[in-house]
Amino acid sequence: MSKHNILIADSGASKTDWCLLQAGEVPYRFSTKGISPIFQTQKEISTEIKEHVYPQLKDRLPHTISVYGSGCIPSKVEIVKSAIQSSFPTDYIEVHSDLIAAAHALRGTNPGIACILGTGSNSCEWDGNKVSNQVAPLGFILGDEGSGASMGKLLVGDILKNQLSSELKEMFMKQYKLTPDQIIENVYQNPFPSRFLASISPFLLQNIQNCTIKSIVKKSFTDFFQRNVMQYDYKNHKVNFIGSIAYYYAATLKETALENGITIGKIEQSPMEGLIQYYKSKPL
Repeated sequence: MSKHNILIADSGASKTDWCLLQAGEVPYRFSTKGISPIFQTQKEISTEIKEHVYPQLKDRLPHTISVYGSGCIPSKVEIVKSAIQSSFPTDYIEVHSDLIAAAHALRGTNPGIACILGTGSNSCEWDGNKVSNQVAPLGFILGDEGSGASMGKLLVGDILKNQLSSELKEMFMKQYKLTPDQIIENVYQNPFPSRFLASISPFLLQNIQNCTIKSIVKKSFTDFFQRNVMQYDYKNHKVNFIGSIAYYYAATLKETALENGITIGKIEQSPMEGLIQYYKSKPL
């Protein structure tokens, strides 16, 4: 085991991206199934690591392991640490939330504003070392403005309330093979309604040239800026983004930001490249 080996993990519910950094060598990258202490037990996470992560690294064990994930809330940190330690004999294990991943990837040790726009949304003001201010995201029912789930909620609401043209409504129903009853069932009865709502948001991107569709997207972004970002020092800092929604809707995001007097900085689809640079900038 070398003190110069650092293993980084960026985990979502469905996939985990891993990268081993070694001084003087090309980063070694691979992917496994998602790891989330919200949905998995310590034993399940441990099994995933033993069967799919350890075999990739048994000849070059990491000295330090840094894991980032949406489910890595403070009450779940020890579950992840213990699961990792069952395969990797190191005491140098850090477990961070996906918001810290965004801050490290987008701002590093520099102060600024870091945001996530994916299935859900989140944001914070970063002082270069820690989160100095955070507006609670609150989930898709009370918040998550600017997210795929929020956009999906606005879209199906307009569809079921007959706010879209009959052509757009028919196009949507055919594309997703849904009936009004099935939409209601997915939102109110089936598990993971936010994932369902986010899964239909690509319809907005496909039809973004339609003024009604674009207004839905801009409303979601405007709500995100006004209810979240404007509580930070946005006049003195650029606003930076991680996430698929920010990445694919970048043009509309920038347009909406300009209308709200906000300057956009970086927009990245995922944090891994930024995390690699963050750790490379630190002495190994």
